[in-house]
Parts: sequence; C-alpha cells; structure tokens
Amino acid sequence: MLQTKKFQNLSRQVHWPTLNTVMMVEETLRKSNKSVTSVAELKRKLPRQVNHITLMIILEYLERSNKIAVTLRGITWIENNNLNLKRAIMQGIELGKK
Repeated sequence: MLQTKKFQNLSRQVHWPTLNTVMMVEETLRKSNKSVTSVAELKRKLPRQVNHITLMIILEYLERSNKIAVTLRGITWIENNNLNLKRAIMQGIELGKK
C-alpha cells in the first residue's frame, strides 16, 4: 500500500486504488493521443469515474515508477519497453565522466 506524507493523515478518508483502477489509468495514459494530458482531461477519458484523491495516489505511484512525468503543463507517458534501448542503456558508456 502506497502511503505518502501527503496522504498519511487522511488514511481513514482515502480510497486506496485497486489494481484494476491503477491498470485502467495506466492504459488510458499509455493510449492517449496527446503528448501532454491534464488531470481534468484524464478524468474525462477514463472509462469509469475515479475519486480525485485516489487518482492523485495513482499518478504519484506512476511517477515514482518512472512511467509518467508530471509537469506544470500536464502528464506525459514516458515509459519505454523497447528491449534494444534498455540493452543499449545498460551496456552504454556514460559521457562526461573522466
């Protein structure tokens, strides 16, 4: 269970997300045609309604797991499952180090 400092005091009021809800939000963001999506726009695109605090918890989880980037402009899907890219990163040489 993801508990952040922001939501620790609300533990009785918070609706913790189910796996299905997390997967629904993740899939909606992944399939989004726009590169940047606002929270309001995401709420409209979701197939089911999600409590605002629950959605914020899901977005924080996705950001911590490096699947999305949250900026002032909105939310962007950044996860890359390309195995060749992952392999190149693991075997690559870091530039700028002496």
